[in-house]
Amino acid sequence: MQGLHLTADLHQCVCDVRWLVDAALLGARCAEAVSRHGLQSVAQLFHTFPDTAHGPGGVTATVLLAESHLCVHTWPEQRAVTLDVYVCNFDSDQTLKAKGLMAELIKIFQPGRAETHQLERGAISPRFQFGDNQAHSALFNRPLDTTDPLRKSHEPES
Repeated sequence: MQGLHLTADLHQCVCDVRWLVDAALLGARCAEAVSRHGLQSVAQLFHTFPDTAHGPGGVTATVLLAESHLCVHTWPEQRAVTLDVYVCNFDSDQTLKAKGLMAELIKIFQPGRAETHQLERGAISPRFQFGDNQAHSALFNRPLDTTDPLRKSHEPES
């Protein structure tokens, strides 16, 4: 469950407009970048949205990774893009791969302004390991129900 979640909101992108409207072009570049950075694509979905009164429709490019996912959304009428790279660091540290992938994607769009964020997800304190009844009680104010492993004992009972 431990992982790294990188996001970027790109504004005033001065890239060739094809990167903002051509799902096949963007999707192919995303898939190539994933491979180049040592991550493994397991599925892909590229979608073009219909044109609107404001201009051409944007695209969404999603690459499902063995390590998690990459997702790109474009708004050509605003010259804006959002990027989302999430990698699981459970078996090995994918941090450098994720950061390299994000940097390459940002460079494609040539933003005038970029807001980037990094979130460490799923960090588990050694004190709160799965199956630790004492830790569960401290977190959820009730003992762990060991008789039914599927019971969500942290949810309020009806």
